Amino acid sequence: MTQPHRAPLLSHVVGPNLTPLLEETVGALLARIAGTWPDRPALVVPSQGVRLDYARLDAVVTRLAAGLLQLGLEPGDRIGIWSLNRAEWVLMQFASARAGLILVNINPAYRSHELEYALTQVDCRALVLARRFKSSDYPAVLRELAPELDAATPGRLHSARLPALRHVLLLGDEPALPGTWRFNDVANCRDPQALARVAALQAALSALDPINIQFTSGTTGSPKGATLSHRNIVNNGYFIGERMRLGERDRLCIPVPFYHCFGMVLGNLACVTHASCMVVPGEGFDPLATLQTVQDERCTALHGVPTMFIAMLQHPRFGEFDLSSLRTGIMAGSPCPVEVMRKVVDSMHMDQVTIAYGMTETSPVSFQTTPDDPLERRVDSVGRVHLHVEVRIVDAEGNVLPRGRTGELQTRGYSVMRGYWNDPERTAEALDDAGWMHTGDLATIDEDGYGRIVGRLKDMLIRGGENIYPREIEEFLYAHPAVADVQVFGVPDPKFGEEVCAWIRLAEGRECTAEQIRDYCRSRIAYYKVPRYVEFVEQFPMTITGKVQKYLMREQMAARLGL
Repeated sequence: MTQPHRAPLLSHVVGPNLTPLLEETVGALLARIAGTWPDRPALVVPSQGVRLDYARLDAVVTRLAAGLLQLGLEPGDRIGIWSLNRAEWVLMQFASARAGLILVNINPAYRSHELEYALTQVDCRALVLARRFKSSDYPAVLRELAPELDAATPGRLHSARLPALRHVLLLGDEPALPGTWRFNDVANCRDPQALARVAALQAALSALDPINIQFTSGTTGSPKGATLSHRNIVNNGYFIGERMRLGERDRLCIPVPFYHCFGMVLGNLACVTHASCMVVPGEGFDPLATLQTVQDERCTALHGVPTMFIAMLQHPRFGEFDLSSLRTGIMAGSPCPVEVMRKVVDSMHMDQVTIAYGMTETSPVSFQTTPDDPLERRVDSVGRVHLHVEVRIVDAEGNVLPRGRTGELQTRGYSVMRGYWNDPERTAEALDDAGWMHTGDLATIDEDGYGRIVGRLKDMLIRGGENIYPREIEEFLYAHPAVADVQVFGVPDPKFGEEVCAWIRLAEGRECTAEQIRDYCRSRIAYYKVPRYVEFVEQFPMTITGKVQKYLMREQMAARLGL
């Protein structure tokens, strides 16, 4: 008997929707959790001596929200935060939301060129910044852009290059610098009228309001401000925690940066949606401090990119620490080698560790493994689609492909951003009329629904978990007087996954060295974007139609370097 013909299973998956979405603001979420579990540990930052339960966290956040409004900031205003992982970053995340402000995440590695763009692109009215970290003097960088700060009254800055900026808040216990507010003074607001305004404001805020802007670059070079709502990040944090099986007894060690979704959503919001404890091991990632914190605080979960886990596993003192409290966490940012995953499971006791995939524009996670997935699935895939999220794999014409075929991954659902701030043209390029986010990632979905990321439509490279967009670096290097033309691309690297390489064609009659190019970059762009490899060439490999063939450059450099 002839079997009936079966149409091939298509690469179009929809996450279950039996669990309802949370329709609450970030501020309302914290208030609800604090009311239910007031005595549970909420935030622990050993290096700062901070230990807050949920009741105290909620109270501190309310006072800070009142202080921000008392400065004259209004709901919808943008307030930037330029700092590494500190307790104040967490407080700002929740207080800005409670005040109806839009928090603008600024990468601590940014230098003057990038900082100026970020602040002016979204018209930041206020900026919270750290004083220093290692060799970085943040106020000094800001004063390069706004020398008017030294003569300004706090709250009345008028800068030619940063025209919207009025308020500068400095972290730390030291006295304020000229033209700035002390963050701690603003955060300790107890004015009854300001506190009453915060309380009254909660009913006026909507879960659909924009709440967060995160910069993500593209092939056109300049960063785009992905704008996320309360609804976006509250729900993504909740479903991430569900996949990890977080609960009120869990303590999550968060060494990944808060300025990135990994820290503030997969970390902070996954915790708060489940009444778990946020544990911050230090401002920047340090393998020894992270191991010490996991042991001392009896952390049950740990986040990191693969290079972080490798650094901890290879630390000469690794064997001294008792990590037996660990069970879960998330490894994301780049593919995890199977041997590293085995060591994380066996030596770090993280038998329930999960793998996640996403992008800033989707709040960010779309796929995630579960603790029940076998080890090989947590290495060769990024898991299955998240709840309430729809994903498809399409060809160049937009046709949905059969399972197992490679095409562009597109995402639709609650998690998709509202758009790029003040950039309708590039929003329209990324988001189509049907609500599909065009990720630019090449992926497959197998018959069991597991996703696998196999490449990128464009040339983005990932160095140690940091997304790097070659065009942005190219446009920056074009400003160098000795550079006539430049092409930037990634080459393999055993430690970071990829490293930045620049091929440069010098202007006629000009001379330059690789070290001079790197020096030019170091003081102006983030350290991870500085090309490790610089080659001076006469021409680039081109197609007949005149398109640069970066894949040939990548192959030649990899062969030359023995990578």
